[in-house]
Amino acid sequence: MSSDIHLVGPVASSAGFEGRSLALVVFLAFVTVSLLLCGLAAADQDDPEHFYAGGATLGPVGGGLAVAGDYVSAATLLSTTGSVALVGADGILFAMATVASLVLVMLVLAKPLRGGGIYTLGDFLSERLADRSVRVPLGIAAMVVLFPLLVVQLAVAGKIMTSMFGLPSGALTGCTVASGALMICYSAFGGMRGTGYIQILKTVVVVAVVVLLAGIVLGRFGWSPFSLFDAARQGSRGGSYALPGLQFGRGFAGWLDLTGFLLTLVLGAACMPHITMRLHPLRGTRSARRAAAWAVGPVALLCTGVVVIGLGAAALVGHKNIVAADPGGNSALLMVTTALDPESGGPRHSLLFAVVACAVFITTLSTVAGITLAAASAFTRDLAGPTGVGGRGRRSMAGEVRLARWAVAVVGALAVFVATQTVGRNPQVLLSFAFAGAASVLPPVLLFAIFRRHFTAGGVRWAVYGTLPLVAVLMAWSPAASGTPISLFPDRDFHWFPLHTPGLVTIPAGFLLALAGSGLLRRRPTAPAVPPAVAPEPQDAYAEWARRR
Repeated sequence: MSSDIHLVGPVASSAGFEGRSLALVVFLAFVTVSLLLCGLAAADQDDPEHFYAGGATLGPVGGGLAVAGDYVSAATLLSTTGSVALVGADGILFAMATVASLVLVMLVLAKPLRGGGIYTLGDFLSERLADRSVRVPLGIAAMVVLFPLLVVQLAVAGKIMTSMFGLPSGALTGCTVASGALMICYSAFGGMRGTGYIQILKTVVVVAVVVLLAGIVLGRFGWSPFSLFDAARQGSRGGSYALPGLQFGRGFAGWLDLTGFLLTLVLGAACMPHITMRLHPLRGTRSARRAAAWAVGPVALLCTGVVVIGLGAAALVGHKNIVAADPGGNSALLMVTTALDPESGGPRHSLLFAVVACAVFITTLSTVAGITLAAASAFTRDLAGPTGVGGRGRRSMAGEVRLARWAVAVVGALAVFVATQTVGRNPQVLLSFAFAGAASVLPPVLLFAIFRRHFTAGGVRWAVYGTLPLVAVLMAWSPAASGTPISLFPDRDFHWFPLHTPGLVTIPAGFLLALAGSGLLRRRPTAPAVPPAVAPEPQDAYAEWARRR
């Protein structure tokens, strides 16, 4: 025994040094390269066109990869892997819905949303409806759906950093603050082009790591997906693992919950402001089609790999061990990584664990940069603009960019503070609220504005101010807030709304309120909106920018 311990000790220590050293090297390399890219991108960003829409210089390939990078979040990697591991067929449906949502974005929204001088949803709707009053409600909607998402991503980034470097739990706050500082630097100095470079780098790295890990999992089972699925079913819940309904139950309420969740995932992810912001710089129909292929392809490959890894977690780690570590299954990805490298002496000593943890951290950090930029843009353009709350007339182009950078700093700092105060709480309720809010408000106003005649600014206001409070009320009294082991308050039970996600109620409500606010539910349609007067030809770039404001 003593000789074995003496032999294993140095090996584990050496492996531990190698694993931590690799994690540190990969982390520092990513930070250095990404900051360099942001610095290069910031060289000519002294006007709003470059700061908000610098992604136009990325081209269709770069633009598509940037969309894919913004679309893939920590939830895609961690939550979907855990769902596949724990609930089988339901998790596979969630992965398929993720890909379907991006297809909806690129096929339906990419062409109408692109255009010069359009940076936010407020810009698009105010020009489409010829009514600037829609800016404030759309700015509020963007902030409401993006801020919870930002808080969750920052909390995950802090946890991943502590795990990656083997730090004690007391370092979690410091890691969260460090992640937030990097996020602010990326967004404030890099702008749209700088964060686009980071998203492209992240897409390449993360897809490569997920494909590598999925290949290792398949190799353990003779490269047979059927053998892998059988092993996953045996390690999880037997025959029920292969049938939908485990996530929410197979009763009537469970099927309603599953349907509402899938609908919320497809529509909510498709219309997130940080995703639609990537579509505005696309130029030309052909470029939009090429960007669609380069966006959907990597995400489809990544989601396929996530399904394989989730099945591997169920087979190699087991349902009981995953639930014991995290009832929501968010630790399944890192647990299966450790199981695939058992001779390393634990996760802190594993080279494979270091690579995967760095990939997750890169995913999280780049995602929060994109979300922060979108939130700051909505605040600057829609809420603090000349027609927004507290607007003070026309600003110079340099003043516009300066205000946007300050908004990045303020939004980022506030999100870091909230993330440090929610340590130990399950973030699922915040994710559900963000996606339910986006799915219930943004698809109605976007689709009606694009495809429905006589849609007015009143419909936008009714959809935003009527639907968001409904989402908040139903979420507060849902099982996502209390009554289950993965609730925000697991030790209390005050829910009366039976569904975990209120999308099945709030999404139709959003469409109906948008129609009612526009007067389109009446027997006779209202008179068409008066087209805006033709503006005189602008004399310079600033006049063009001011006209679009």
